[in-house]
Amino acid sequence: MSTPTRTAIPLNTPTRRIVPFQDRGGLAAVVNGLTEEIRELYCADEVPWVVGYSGGKDSTAILQLVWLALQGLPAEQRTKPVYVISTDTLVENPVVAAWVTQSLETMRKAAETQQLPIEPNRLTPEVKDTFWVGLIGKGYPAPRPKFRWCTERLKIRPSNAFIRNVVRHHGEAILVLGIRKAESQVRAKVMEKHEKRRVRERLSPNGNLPNSLVYSPVEDWSNDEVWTFLMQQPNLWGHPNKDLLTMYQGASSDGECPLVVDNTTPSCGDSRFGCWTCTLVDKDKSMSAMIQNDEEKEWMLPLLELRDELDVADDRGLRDFRKMNGNIQLFNDRVVHGPYTQKSRETWLRKLLNAQTWIRKNAPDYVRGIELITMDELHEIRRIWVFDKHEVEDSLPRIYREETGEEFPGQPLDEHLTVAADEVDLLREICDGDDLHFRTMRELLAVERKFRTMTRRSGLFEALEDTIRRGYYTDADDAAEHARRMRDNKIAPGLFPLNEETTDAPA
Repeated sequence: MSTPTRTAIPLNTPTRRIVPFQDRGGLAAVVNGLTEEIRELYCADEVPWVVGYSGGKDSTAILQLVWLALQGLPAEQRTKPVYVISTDTLVENPVVAAWVTQSLETMRKAAETQQLPIEPNRLTPEVKDTFWVGLIGKGYPAPRPKFRWCTERLKIRPSNAFIRNVVRHHGEAILVLGIRKAESQVRAKVMEKHEKRRVRERLSPNGNLPNSLVYSPVEDWSNDEVWTFLMQQPNLWGHPNKDLLTMYQGASSDGECPLVVDNTTPSCGDSRFGCWTCTLVDKDKSMSAMIQNDEEKEWMLPLLELRDELDVADDRGLRDFRKMNGNIQLFNDRVVHGPYTQKSRETWLRKLLNAQTWIRKNAPDYVRGIELITMDELHEIRRIWVFDKHEVEDSLPRIYREETGEEFPGQPLDEHLTVAADEVDLLREICDGDDLHFRTMRELLAVERKFRTMTRRSGLFEALEDTIRRGYYTDADDAAEHARRMRDNKIAPGLFPLNEETTDAPA
């Protein structure tokens, strides 16, 4: 049997890309069909809509479609609100954050002028949940895939709280999202799973929020189709889409964004924006590209450097050998380290304030007022350090003054709860370089001062005992050895009972 002849295909031959919307009758037909569908869904009930808006290409396309559909309705049919929500984590890429803030303000004015029921809302996490309060205040280590503490606090909670409030007032809500199957295989599988449970033709249940449905009009669009729509459909609230394209172009490593040049080249739709502090990725490619492609954005270099410093492969030297509650945890016979030490947290604060001060002095005028950390966050960090962590020397105002050259605007704390610097130095001298002993004595002093001002001192002895238990060890090696003995004796390692028969560490 003869072998069939194979036609040689030259290497590096570009494959022809599908022309956007060609198989669906063209852009105009698709847009007309979707806007008609949006009008039909909007008028079908009294359930309010919540549109997720990040300022990126997908959410911009979604909002434009909704805006276009509402423009086509008579004024008397625009009866229910369309809430546009944008979550600012307070550590967003500054260029993107400025873009979104300006866009929301432009959007608000345009909606009022055009008499559309669109209400933009900028959401932020509660002060106790912000990135810097978590990392510098509480000492959470920089996020990792197995300890992704940031996403829930910075993004999910603010948006879910808003949506729950809408549901509380109206009974239900419809979420309009720019999610697309082409974003990733995981996203496609999740969307296909929810499609099987749709209660209407295009509305899927939301597994996380009761009484809310998800509508995703552009779920089948490709990157090129999103960009084609944005480039050929004028922005309806007056925030030019070409500026958005330029921002994506600047965030591409090669500085190119050849969207509509021909059908063989990829679009720049793979650019990703997010938190400039993110350590869940190997490298902040978008910020690096922005700096590389535009000399005017070199002011972001301190941010990139600080982000890279946070992304330490082995940060055990920066963290306490005890967990947040004082327990000793073992994994494969090694101690699992806990929060950042006081020294590490103070260092991170210095670096952050130093970066903010440098940018305010050297950056272009439009970012001279940048706030990398808010004053509310600084007040909360100070409270956590002094009252929760018993760091009674109250070092934050001094660090602020040394790094910014300005006095910290906070009020003096209760003198009964703080200790003068010379007293702290004396205590440290008495402890003769034993840092663990010093921290234990300082915490005992803080606990005693706290209860001194109380009419009833119930709980004093328990608080003192907890402090002694946390500082009971000689050092990290002694703590690890003790935890192993407790494990081998089938006693949970951690806050163990104090008695003379089971302890052999020095007093």
